[in-house]
Amino acid sequence: MQINVTGHHVDLTPALRTYVEGKFGRLERHSDSLISVHVILSVEKERHRAEATIQVTRGNLFADAEHDDMYAAIDGLIDKLDRQIKKHKEKLTEHHREESGR
Repeated sequence: MQINVTGHHVDLTPALRTYVEGKFGRLERHSDSLISVHVILSVEKERHRAEATIQVTRGNLFADAEHDDMYAAIDGLIDKLDRQIKKHKEKLTEHHREESGR
């Protein structure tokens, strides 16, 4: 999985970049269909915003989160994406039983 981190009006420190990569590593264990991730971290006045687009095998997933603290915004973003990945994975699994050859 390839992770691209971009900052708008934010200095991307190595600690912030490592924190983001560590959190997205948590998402990777749920599904191996993750191809690439684009994360945008921005500051608008006093609100810290984190948004991400994940390219998966059959589509794209998008989420964003805002908070007063950048690390809390990243945590909120990860929680939202975690739920979306689980839902996407559930959609991909076959739920119908095989038809019996009568």
